[in-house]
Amino acid sequence: QVQVVESGGGLVQAGGSLRLACTASGIAFRIHDMDWYRQAPGKQREWVASFGSDDSTVAASFAEGRFTISGDNAKNTVFLQMNDLKPEDTAVYSCCLHSRYWGQGTQVTVSL
Repeated sequence: QVQVVESGGGLVQAGGSLRLACTASGIAFRIHDMDWYRQAPGKQREWVASFGSDDSTVAASFAEGRFTISGDNAKNTVFLQMNDLKPEDTAVYSCCLHSRYWGQGTQVTVSL
């Protein structure tokens, strides 16, 4: 069965950085159509960034210039490098494969 697992979350002060990783298993092809989402307490889940089948990358406006998505096809892993973190970035970050296979998420907490 397909499984998606996130890692790399933690507690960081404002202005700091974290790198999240999302690894997919149970698939026999290269990583593609992998998306990062986040959900803060009491709020709806929102899209953060995507890694396309052609190795293209795109990020939400709030992440532009701060977050970078990349992939390592050999390891079946997609990364989310987050720089200049702000308190409003605090959320559970989850990745989704093919818009249907969700991971359990990893907590990111940014303090003042």
